Amino acid sequence: MAAVITITNKGTDYYVTVNGRATFEHAPQLRSLAKTLETAPYTSINVDLGQCTGMDSTFMGILSMLGLNARKINVTMTIFNAGDANKDLLFGLGLKKLFQYKDEAMASGDTGWESGETVAKGMDARTVLEAHQTLMDADEGNIKKFEKVVEMVQKDIDKKK
Repeated sequence: MAAVITITNKGTDYYVTVNGRATFEHAPQLRSLAKTLETAPYTSINVDLGQCTGMDSTFMGILSMLGLNARKINVTMTIFNAGDANKDLLFGLGLKKLFQYKDEAMASGDTGWESGETVAKGMDARTVLEAHQTLMDADEGNIKKFEKVVEMVQKDIDKKK
């Protein structure tokens, strides 16, 4: 099933709902939110993974970017309904410390946007690069896991210049 990512807000609270498998193809819209929130005030980020059937490292890297940015300004980022499989993925990358975890219904925002669109062919290599660099920043145990990925993507970006 192709993932559909819904991002809404209610004032300065942001809500992300993931339906399906979240991959690098869906990371750009989450990265866009992360970049927006670098300069916009916000009081919470809430992510519902109740219908998420899995995540790849790029998507988890962008979640980490949101979590690290939130932590810098003492804002809580909460993951709702992650389930055992998604928790295993997040905890396996040392990301347990970045988020609060709750197994309950998540509120939702009033306004927002939904995207099932992917960027498969014109994938943003910079998003992949930033996501994996963020994973390495979030937990030093990820350096060995992703340093080759970062090198390869950086070479690919440099080649296209």
